[in-house]
Amino acid sequence: MSCAQNASHSPIFLLLGFSRAGVPHTFLFLLFLFIYLTTILGNVTLILLISWDSRLHSPMYYLLRGLSMIDLGLSTVTLPQLLVHLASDSPAIPAARCLTQFFFFYAFGVTDTLVIAVMALDRYVAICDPLHYALVMNRQICARLLALSWVVSIVHTMLHVGLILPLCWAGDAGGNVKLPHFFCDHRPLLRASCSDTHSNELAIFLEGGFLMLGPCSLIVLSYARIGITILRLPSAAGRRRAVSTCGSHLTMVGFLYGTIIWVYFQPPSQSSRNQDMVASVMYTAITPLANPFVYSLRNKDVKGALHRLLRQGRVDS
Repeated sequence: MSCAQNASHSPIFLLLGFSRAGVPHTFLFLLFLFIYLTTILGNVTLILLISWDSRLHSPMYYLLRGLSMIDLGLSTVTLPQLLVHLASDSPAIPAARCLTQFFFFYAFGVTDTLVIAVMALDRYVAICDPLHYALVMNRQICARLLALSWVVSIVHTMLHVGLILPLCWAGDAGGNVKLPHFFCDHRPLLRASCSDTHSNELAIFLEGGFLMLGPCSLIVLSYARIGITILRLPSAAGRRRAVSTCGSHLTMVGFLYGTIIWVYFQPPSQSSRNQDMVASVMYTAITPLANPFVYSLRNKDVKGALHRLLRQGRVDS
């Protein structure tokens, strides 16, 4: 695609992802409002429980609290704007705000994948080397790993924002550029651009692929060793306990990484816009919604902390 004379670096983008869905906007508004409010309730409850209950002051729950904070940010970057667009039927977003949303979405999203990998490392040390767990995965080391995740994520995000800034988009007569998506994501922005985007696509597959390969390799290797260790445990009760501590994490690993690989690492010619948008809904709305419930419903410590908090509330009242 070549750029016409009316091409601009800062057009008005129209986010039209749900305009052709054939579903009433009122229904979509109520659905995503429910998802967003439930996401806030679930993640804030988990953050407060881990902060309040001393029994949850361990590295695993420190990382889980960090993941809940990231999930809050990830959903807040996309869903409130979607709700505004559904309520007003005005899907316009200026380029500066679009790129700001892109930056924060990428920063939260990449940090999410890195923290998930750190949690796999935590489970590996806890199950395969329990005698050194307190030394290897203490709170200071967890804080450094979280900080490193944020640094890597922000550097990665700045690279991709820097590659997008020089691009141009050719709008209609009113200067508007239509994006068949519900937020400013990477693929739709590149598809709509009239500039050469080969360097952007190359960065996604090489630098982005390398960034995904590292955490994925860490997770696979960690769980391979965990599986071997579990099979060697002498008691069935010990094996069940080990599996239960890893099951919820493995569920969210598959869910998160599967949708991200589907959206970002397919060749553009094989990528369906509707399928991309469904996958994007999964990791921007459903994953942050599911995380606190998956980790709490399968976790006796979290359920116990919630029961203690509710009992204390009844006593105080």
